[in-house]
Amino acid sequence: MDFTRSYTSIDAHAGGEPLRIVTGGVPFIPGATILGKRRWVREHLDGVRRTLMGEPRGHADMYGCYVTEPVTAGADVGVIFMHNEGYSDMCGHGVIALATVLVAQGTVPRQEPETRVGLDTPAGFVEAFVAWDGRRVGRVRFTNVPSFLYLRDLTVHPAGVGDVPDVCVDVAFGGAFYAYVDAADVGLAIHRDPLDRFKAVGDAIKHAVMEAVDVVHPLEPELRGIYGTIFAGPPRHAGADQVNVCVFADRQIDRSPTGTGTAGRVAQLVARGSLTVGDELVNESVAGTLFTGRALRAARVGPFDAIVPEIAGRASIVGVHSWWVDPADEVGEGFLLS
Repeated sequence: MDFTRSYTSIDAHAGGEPLRIVTGGVPFIPGATILGKRRWVREHLDGVRRTLMGEPRGHADMYGCYVTEPVTAGADVGVIFMHNEGYSDMCGHGVIALATVLVAQGTVPRQEPETRVGLDTPAGFVEAFVAWDGRRVGRVRFTNVPSFLYLRDLTVHPAGVGDVPDVCVDVAFGGAFYAYVDAADVGLAIHRDPLDRFKAVGDAIKHAVMEAVDVVHPLEPELRGIYGTIFAGPPRHAGADQVNVCVFADRQIDRSPTGTGTAGRVAQLVARGSLTVGDELVNESVAGTLFTGRALRAARVGPFDAIVPEIAGRASIVGVHSWWVDPADEVGEGFLLS
């Protein structure tokens, strides 16, 4: 059989959310910055994203990344995250999973009890610390980009989803921008209502916010728009402070508690006085997995009071794969059913 393209990957997950790390089959990704590299990837490698994220090799909720050479002195690698719709600004579960793989494979020099991994992301530099006992990788914590409450108490109307009332949302940045809403405010209960309902309402809220406000990072105009909607509710896990459902990209449901979403939530709660520097937030996912977040210190981002958050969680490697593309395949680079 004539395969015109082939790729390899290491697949991992953090908190239940997948990360397909592309390890072979793609060319050198040029660019002086990660944002520049992302622009090149969008123009030249989007077919690879569709092939590896979409069916039959992936699915509508698949997530992945390319690993590049670093662009800053403190980084070990650069990373470009991708999903069903395109490319992310940052990804917390992806940082946890990628750092786990890099240490497990010995790609970076390992040290006990923690191995440091520096990562250049489109949103900026992040620093992960991976527990290493000489044999196994453990919990990962990472210092995220400065995070802040961008907009509070914005009232929007989620159109096209039935009798959902106008809802008050906060917009916060934790590496990406999210709209935060209490699930009860839109008549939803996590673990009771179907996820398809969260997809529909979350997507409607996301687009309502973007119609109302041009959301742009004050220091980097390429970091813009609402990445997703995060619904919060009371947890089921005894050790958790809240449970959330994150609907992002093109109606994807995050299986993890969402790393960047947890960072934005911490920033939101600090700005509102519900948390202080050093307090820990234990965030539960729809799958029952946990990430923790806390504000390490105060910061400033343009006109916004901000915090530098630390997010922690665990990841595991689930497989090593070879992927082939048959030029006669009737579905071509793949498709998505959601």
